[in-house]
Amino acid sequence: MTVVTLGVHIVDVLARPVESIPAGQDTHLLEQIRITAAGTAAATAVDLAKLGVPVASAGAVGDDELGDFLIMIMGRHGVDVRGVVRKPGEQTAASILPIRPDGGRPSFHVPGANLGFSPADLDPGLLTGAKVIHLGGMDVTWGLHDPAFFEVLRSAREGGTVITMDLLSNMPDLMPGARAFLPHVDYFLPNEEQALAITGASDAEEAAAKLLADGPSGVLVTLGGAGSLVATASGLTRVPVQEAEVVDTTGCGDAYCAGFIAGLLGGRDVVAAARLGTAVAARVAGGLGSDAGLDGLTIERIDGAQGAEGI
Repeated sequence: MTVVTLGVHIVDVLARPVESIPAGQDTHLLEQIRITAAGTAAATAVDLAKLGVPVASAGAVGDDELGDFLIMIMGRHGVDVRGVVRKPGEQTAASILPIRPDGGRPSFHVPGANLGFSPADLDPGLLTGAKVIHLGGMDVTWGLHDPAFFEVLRSAREGGTVITMDLLSNMPDLMPGARAFLPHVDYFLPNEEQALAITGASDAEEAAAKLLADGPSGVLVTLGGAGSLVATASGLTRVPVQEAEVVDTTGCGDAYCAGFIAGLLGGRDVVAAARLGTAVAARVAGGLGSDAGLDGLTIERIDGAQGAEGI
């Protein structure tokens, strides 16, 4: 595989628009309900597959019906799922997301089998020769906080593999563990809240500088409606958000990561790859779920639509 996404796998059940939770046994009629493959590894894998990038995913799900669904839907989208292990007696991670009319996404979440994924579950052959390994959610995959896994990453990088990393949560207590991965990562893609929590910085620029000092070649801090901040040894670059009618912000970070990785594989520099990530995220924001708006999309079509902006 060209890319291996490794980490968090979740089933999302999404409904929109939800203005309030009905009282008692009342019913509210909605416009749309979807169930999707989600999580910082699974969603990124699906987005990459939809962009035409060969991708495999590695992680853990339960031996339940949700696990059956997640493996089926990822495979249907073209993701190689042989690295997704089944954990007997565990529940597959799942979220219920009532999407507000403005695209906001409160959630109800069960972490499930993700917490038990460990180096012993990894097939080393899956990683051999990958051009990119994307670490999705190292803040919550506690079983991978292991020197044996750091050695896997070190060996992969020595072989020329690029390591990217995104986080799942905004929980400050989980940030120190995630920071331990940074010496083994080439590009780190947190959101602003995560970057501030992991560093204790007062703004995104300060946070990016501190994170760069931990070892990555680049830090890309996503800023929601303000776009993203790209930090490398050459300096800081602001990448503006692309205009989109926001339906649901679920998975926009995963889409940004997928577009960024696809851009790197296509030979773009870091800032140009970030612009591609921004374009993919804008497509996803216009629909419901972490893979919305990507069916039939190609990088060439994005370039054609956005050529005037230099994507």
